[in-house]
Amino acid sequence: MENLIYNQKLFAKKQWEQKYQENQDNPVQKKRALVYCENQFGLVDGKTAAALVRHSEIYTIVGVIDSSLAGKDAGEELGKEKSGIPIFADLDDALKSLAYTPDCYIYGKAPLETFICIKERLLIFEAMKKGMDIISGLHEFFTQDPEFSHIAALNGVQIKDIRKPPLLKDLHLFTGQISQVNVPVIAVLGTDCACGKMTTAVELNKTLNNLGIKSVLVATGQTSLMQGAKYGVSTDALISQFLVGQIEYSVVQAFKQESPDIILVEGQSAISHPAFLSSIGILKGSMPDGVILQHPPARKFRCDFPDLAMPTPESEIKLIETISKTKVIAITLSHEDLDKQEILKITEDYELQLRLPTTDVLSSGCQKLVQALSDQFPALKNKIERENFVFFSDHQALKLNLLEGVDESVRT
Repeated sequence: MENLIYNQKLFAKKQWEQKYQENQDNPVQKKRALVYCENQFGLVDGKTAAALVRHSEIYTIVGVIDSSLAGKDAGEELGKEKSGIPIFADLDDALKSLAYTPDCYIYGKAPLETFICIKERLLIFEAMKKGMDIISGLHEFFTQDPEFSHIAALNGVQIKDIRKPPLLKDLHLFTGQISQVNVPVIAVLGTDCACGKMTTAVELNKTLNNLGIKSVLVATGQTSLMQGAKYGVSTDALISQFLVGQIEYSVVQAFKQESPDIILVEGQSAISHPAFLSSIGILKGSMPDGVILQHPPARKFRCDFPDLAMPTPESEIKLIETISKTKVIAITLSHEDLDKQEILKITEDYELQLRLPTTDVLSSGCQKLVQALSDQFPALKNKIERENFVFFSDHQALKLNLLEGVDESVRT
């Protein structure tokens, strides 16, 4: 059948008008939040803050605190368009500029260290005294700290430790129920920590849902849980005996509760990383039908480990496919420390060398990933065609720049 060309802009407008109307009919009251990210916004350890600026289903980010970038726009600092989210010097600067007190103060850094410093403790105390709830993704659980609990009680605020694992009675061992999941499960794994796995998973999840494909994201880290993922757990805080089983449980629950067309599973660290175990548990527990591999080409040494050289995509693919029955179906890139021409050249080189579709979702979108999924899973291809009146050959990339040219009035 001949390929049918559809009007991208009209389709995008239709999608956003529908979403806008749904939001009008079922408004979600997001909490306004300040994100603390002193001296780290836009850097590796500031990944939580960056992710929340890019996307959040439960918080409206009204500002970022980083005195080194005060006065700038958070979106522009991430290499994107102006977001309207200002960067403030400190909490006082933020409250004076906003003329109201936000609902929440989010600790937006993801340091390797276990405990925050005294100075940052005092800053969080000050936020609580201003009436702000505290949201933390650290391994240091503020709810178990008597001083934090006392100040929270005095000021009538809540503390949420996002990384805190379920109670022992609510943890699950592996059962094999993952075999009941009869829709594609795709794991977004990587070659290192903090290289964009979550961002790729979130962007792909949004794109698929905008195309009428019901996609559910299973979170495995604190940041994606902060963004609003309904299913999942922070894997690096789990007792290791329950790691594989809890991932399996999360995927099975997403399948049973949502009846999705596809399930995406966020990866952590890397299978090859000598310091962390979560990625192996994610691979075992989710038993994915395919893997998207995220890689930062300009990175020479592993994040936070300057003596550990980065693996190559080839070596990581070989390792993944050796210890599991799955296949890597696409490569996604982090453009850190690369300009546009460099990322385009690397994309071409990887596609030639690895024979896999390669893209940077933040600069080029998810069309190659959608095409790769369509090639691997005919049911998804058929549904995309039905939903969007698009017919395409096996080797033709979809043109899915959905927001290009959409009237701003229909965005939410």
